[in-house]
Amino acid sequence: MVPVIWLIAGIVVIVGEVLSGEFVLLMLGGGALVAAGGSALFGLGWILSTVLFAVASTLLIAGVRPVLRRRLERGITPYLGHTERIVGGPATVVERVDGQGGRVKIAGSLWSAKAYDNTQVMEPGDEVMVIEISGATALVLAE
Repeated sequence: MVPVIWLIAGIVVIVGEVLSGEFVLLMLGGGALVAAGGSALFGLGWILSTVLFAVASTLLIAGVRPVLRRRLERGITPYLGHTERIVGGPATVVERVDGQGGRVKIAGSLWSAKAYDNTQVMEPGDEVMVIEISGATALVLAE
């Protein structure tokens, strides 16, 4: 009866991994399956099979999980949001930009803007570089 309970617990926890995707439940499910196997093969009772579960789960979490995470994360390119993509890019001044404000066109969209260096003044038509996005305001610097 002990192996069947460990087997069911392992399957339930592994199915739960599908919802989380962090590999922790997968490792715990693997530990439960090891406990089920140990209990069935060696006739271990509750106490020894629980110890086997704890040891196997700890080894899987410490040894296998980091390898799986690295392999998974290696193939994923980080997502860059709209504002992250325009930082470092060009903009064209539409209305005079100084330390108080102004407007620029970035990739076809109008943005409120301020000079990154408060002493700079940029006139309409000037090409500038987007240094930072602060809220809905682009902080720009003359090139």
